[in-house]
Parts: sequence; structure tokens; C-alpha cells
Amino acid sequence: MDDRLFRDAMGKFATGVTVLLTENDGEVHGMTANGFMSVSLDPKLVVISIGHKAKFLEKVSRAKTYTVNILAADQEAYSRHFAGRPGEDITFDRLADQPVLRGAIAQVACDIVAEHIEGDHTLFIGKVKDIHLTDGEPLLFFGGQYRQLQTVPANV
Repeated sequence: MDDRLFRDAMGKFATGVTVLLTENDGEVHGMTANGFMSVSLDPKLVVISIGHKAKFLEKVSRAKTYTVNILAADQEAYSRHFAGRPGEDITFDRLADQPVLRGAIAQVACDIVAEHIEGDHTLFIGKVKDIHLTDGEPLLFFGGQYRQLQTVPANV
């Protein structure tokens, strides 16, 4: 099958939008990603998937830490910024001494405990050190477009 068919099929799976952050020598680096999932409750582990062409790959591999910032519905500008369309300067908050995005509905700080190369991506397994949650609706991505949740009335 061709790459476009594969990408289109994967785009049929609605995902949340995350910004991954890491820090090297006091400089914060980030990228927008939807390759994120929980792995284990005991111990608490999550995984991120980074393409081998991404500049972020070397940064996170060197730092051995990362944060996952699950974006709120009103944070599309953060997603675009870290996808290569920079906007305004960003001020970072801290969680477990790692950078996080203010207002994200979930911030997850991790230490890398394993790396696995699979195809053209590296999977980074992170042991969760701390979590901060904020109320709000998530920013979603489906079919190449940003989306928002809509409540569906229950059948009565």
C-alpha cells in the first residue's frame, strides 16, 4: 500500500493533541505529537513516539526526560507553534523540575526508562514522576483538522 493510504487510514482515528517538551542546558525544546499513550499502571508508564527525522529526537534522547502536555480546546496556537509555525514567545511553568505548558488539561512529567527503535520512529517509555490536571475540554485532531468535543444526548 502507498504511504498516503496509510496516513489517511490513521487519520480516521481521532486523537488528543499533545506538546512534548524536554530541556537541554536550560533551553526548552518541544514538538506537537499525537503519538502518545499510557502503558502501565504499576509502575506508571507512558510512551511517546518520535520520528527519526524530528529535531526533537536527539534532544529528548540526550535529556532522558520529557513532559507530555495534553492541550485544552483553546490551545491550538501551542499546537501550531510546536509544529513549526512559531507564534508568540511562551513562558513555561515547571512540574517535577521540567517545563510544562500553562493551561494544558494534563501535564505529565517523565523520566525515560527505555528506548525502542521501531521502523522510522523511536519509542520512549517514560516513568511518570508527577502529574498536574486542569479542568477543561481537550483539543482533538481528526482527518487532518483540529476538532472539539460535542456532547451527544443520551437516547431516552
